[in-house]
Amino acid sequence: MSKNIKLIHPRNQITEIIDRIYKRGMTTTSGGNISIIDEQGDIWVTPSAIDKGSLRPSDIICVKKDGSIIGKHKPSSEFPFHKAIYEARPDIKSVIHAHPPALVSFSIVRKIPNTNIISQAKHICGPIGYAKYRLPGSEDLGEVIADEFNKGYKAVIMENHGVVLGGSDLTDAFERFEALEFCASTILYGSQIGTPNYLTDEQINEFEAQATGVLPEMETTSYPAEEVEKRLEICKIVQRSCQQGLMISSYGTVSMRWKDNDFLITPTGVNRWDLEIDDIVQIKDGKREAGKKPSRASWIHQEIYNRNPNVNSIIMTQSPYLMAFGVTNSYLNVRTIPESWIFLQDINAVKYGNHFRKNCSSEIVDNCDTALIIENDSVIITGDKLLQTFDYLEVAEFSAKSIVLGNSLGELVPINDEQVEDLRKKFLS
Repeated sequence: MSKNIKLIHPRNQITEIIDRIYKRGMTTTSGGNISIIDEQGDIWVTPSAIDKGSLRPSDIICVKKDGSIIGKHKPSSEFPFHKAIYEARPDIKSVIHAHPPALVSFSIVRKIPNTNIISQAKHICGPIGYAKYRLPGSEDLGEVIADEFNKGYKAVIMENHGVVLGGSDLTDAFERFEALEFCASTILYGSQIGTPNYLTDEQINEFEAQATGVLPEMETTSYPAEEVEKRLEICKIVQRSCQQGLMISSYGTVSMRWKDNDFLITPTGVNRWDLEIDDIVQIKDGKREAGKKPSRASWIHQEIYNRNPNVNSIIMTQSPYLMAFGVTNSYLNVRTIPESWIFLQDINAVKYGNHFRKNCSSEIVDNCDTALIIENDSVIITGDKLLQTFDYLEVAEFSAKSIVLGNSLGELVPINDEQVEDLRKKFLS
């Protein structure tokens, strides 16, 4: 989706976002609805009882300000609460309602996920409201949800139902939706292997206060063919990561060494789903491409490249099963799966905060591990070719998932030191 979504028709915006939600398994064929209110006060909304897996722009309904309906289907049965939200909050221009599994889990035990589980979620999601159960599709449901939005919330857990989120536009609402479901998933998975730990408001404020774009700007920038090719590769890997749930809209940094210790890196403040080739930031001789803000983690990437000549690509992201270990201080023992150990060896963890205090960087950047978890923040994966690094990320997340799921079956039994040594001799010598 173009970053200037005002130039995209609401029909197309809605179908693209519902397609992302459906393919990520965050709603069902019949579940969930999305709407946008335009400058004329007309509301564009998904139809009732139409397959969310094959929705087309022509399926989207327009409910005019005067109540008349344009379109070949009926509007969503939940339209009343969409309308109620817009009436309660003129600042909200888009609404997403869905039944993503983790957030539904919270709704049926009548709890609200604590977004202090990771660094940026509190800022993105804001405080979370809670709407008592009312009959789906009823005016009563619209009233209780509107009451929560009237309190200033932009995200509301619906008791025994799901979640509803608003935004200044559809991209804003989707970022909030994706981040909140990620928080819920991470808490759920973490609870299967330990006790989730939460960041303090002070720690989060310190994270948010990190300087961005502090590198001096280049006077001129050149774009040789090899550099452009690497930009495209980064964009493809970021898109693939988003599609597979290994990265979310609001967080994820990818970089590639370009020449010597110069590198290309993703920007800050750009939705990861919508990343384009000209968003990528070139870092050369300690300077940044003019007019662009590189990731706040740029200095980590720079130091990893400076001190590890065999590392040529880095992915720094949040994926739910890996972060289950990162939020519980639990050890991710990949010796349970021989193939995973061959790729990753042992995965270490560092305390939260060391990733943005430059004077405390040595445990992150010296002798950089293939995979390293930063508690309550992210996982760093390093490698040679970017596709190889992405493969390591997939292997690490799949391994973490297998261990989380296997934990409910009984005691995990890793391979022993002798077996590890056999692997080392055969595959790493």
